[in-house]
Amino acid sequence: MNRALKGLAAFLASLGLGAVLAQPAPAPAGSVPSAADAPALADTAPALTAQDLGAFFDGLMPYALRRNDIAGGVVAVVKDGRLLFARGYGYADLARRTPVSAGGTLFRPGSTSKLFTWTAVMQLVEQGKLDLDRDVNAYLDFRIPPYQGKPVTLRELMTHTPGFEDVTRDLMPATPDQLDLGRYLKTHLPARIFPPGELVAYSNYGCGLAGYIVQRVSGQPYAQYVEQHVLKPLGMDHSSFEQPLPPALAPLMSKGYQRASDGTPQPFELVDPAPAGALSATATDMAKFMIAQLQDGRYGDVEILKPATAQLMHSPQYAPAPGMPGFDLGFYQEDRNGLRIIGHAGDTMAFHSDLHLLLDKGVGLFLSFNSAGNPEAGGTLTLRRAIFHAFLDRYFPAPPPARAPLPASAKADAAKVAGWYRSTRRNDSALKLFDLLSQFRVAAAADGTLTVSPMLVDTAGRPLRWREVAPLQYREVNGRDRLRFVAGADGRIRYWTTTYIPAVMLFQRVPAAHAKGAVLPLAGLALLLVLLALAGWGLGRWLRRRYGAGLELPPALRRTRLYSRLGALALLLDLLGWFVLLGSIGTHPSLLLQGAAAPWMTVLYVLGVVALLGVLAIVLHAVNGWRLGGRGLRVRLGESVLALAALYLGWFILAFGLVSFNTHF
Repeated sequence: MNRALKGLAAFLASLGLGAVLAQPAPAPAGSVPSAADAPALADTAPALTAQDLGAFFDGLMPYALRRNDIAGGVVAVVKDGRLLFARGYGYADLARRTPVSAGGTLFRPGSTSKLFTWTAVMQLVEQGKLDLDRDVNAYLDFRIPPYQGKPVTLRELMTHTPGFEDVTRDLMPATPDQLDLGRYLKTHLPARIFPPGELVAYSNYGCGLAGYIVQRVSGQPYAQYVEQHVLKPLGMDHSSFEQPLPPALAPLMSKGYQRASDGTPQPFELVDPAPAGALSATATDMAKFMIAQLQDGRYGDVEILKPATAQLMHSPQYAPAPGMPGFDLGFYQEDRNGLRIIGHAGDTMAFHSDLHLLLDKGVGLFLSFNSAGNPEAGGTLTLRRAIFHAFLDRYFPAPPPARAPLPASAKADAAKVAGWYRSTRRNDSALKLFDLLSQFRVAAAADGTLTVSPMLVDTAGRPLRWREVAPLQYREVNGRDRLRFVAGADGRIRYWTTTYIPAVMLFQRVPAAHAKGAVLPLAGLALLLVLLALAGWGLGRWLRRRYGAGLELPPALRRTRLYSRLGALALLLDLLGWFVLLGSIGTHPSLLLQGAAAPWMTVLYVLGVVALLGVLAIVLHAVNGWRLGGRGLRVRLGESVLALAALYLGWFILAFGLVSFNTHF
């Protein structure tokens, strides 16, 4: 079970619900440079040349692949409108020992594909065929229901603020005949759980919806439109949204692996909705796209966006809090080292990628790996972040921030923000139990510093420490990352956001009654009491049969006793069944991604109803024990304690949707 739960955590991380990422080493005491040292640091930085990039990545990548148990990876760097460096590392096919080629091996950029969808949207916006602020229902052949009377707009889709809950069912179907963009969108419509435009909650469905709008307004299938209006104009001849790949490209596709040491290639991963993550491309092709974005829509003599449109696409549109990174149109902001940076990551189960654009420097960096890697070493999440930060610190160094005086309110603020939080990227319809297990704890230390576990940790898995620099604003101790809490008009904490991860989700305060730290211990204790009661009943029955003793009870009490036994058994089986299912999803994510969990969930929903009836039976038997007599005081007290445990488990079943009969996940 421990391995299964670790697998579940890794799966959550691949969906953006958590990460264990690398941190820079702390500066020695007394050596912190000031802002005035920034020009000097820049003067001593190595020049960004092909030769130096070769030395940098050749020294880093082979070791990184081995340490993280990754089969192969690829890097591309562009600068001032040209490809500066591109190189493959490791193997595209372990069995055949086929090396990765930057220009001849296709990788799956995953959600980085969304940038092509957003580019297509902006092409139609500049043509006057789409309006960023119009109700998207004007472009659809089905209806997105309003939330509190408010519609969804393309601007909200591009900033991931339409208020959709997350949906993963059938996101990676098993066979190509299951791929159908329109059918997927109509049958997987997520609930809207937030007001539009207010809270960012990353949505694959939302991008799929935008791609479908492109398809309908242009009159071309989505993959065909992107090929004709983005890929071909840029000369991206080794790229495609087609699934499976065209025969000419299929032999160039890298194999995908969970771990290189396993050596078992994964099947070609199908993605639905395709606009959210179905691209296959070489690194050199991705370089052409980066150049076009960095040059305001132009690549050579080709223009895929007008300069004003590209500049609008790269302009801030949403921020979760003042001074914190948010979203441009489709790109998320990831400013660092005093640079204006936008980008997008992408993950399938096997492939993991990052694209970063340093807008003021005309520099772009693309990374992609063909294996999930070793989760104990942080996998590719750690690796990609570490490489990006090392790249920035080498070529665009900046002094660490000056140490600000500790506010007088530090300890009071730390106590105010301490508690449990959950991601806005969640599914409330069918996966509330998932949500419970995915909560993060903000803990306050005696000195007023904070830790956030198990999310914000260093490479050794130890929680990072955060020090207040202004009211409700924190900075990583000996680091650059920031953490900010946002309070409502009533002064209560609503959520926190951080530069540690991209601004694709926020973390909302969890009510005390639903907090993981309270719920799981109480539920575990209650379940233990149920188990002990069942064991005690079974042992008592065995002893009576062995020694020929009878159990003299009034008929009514005998009957409710039997029902309470069956009820306790149903409670135990139902809750254990849910945790076994979650553990299985951790080791076999296809249960969610291909919808195979749905029948098992339905079985558990039915068992949950039986368990709730069992709760009533347990309570009734406890009441009868006091009302009818015939039992000793200890027995009656024991039945009362069992009834309280059963009532709590009944609340747990209702509170976390274990009888919702909803398989919309």
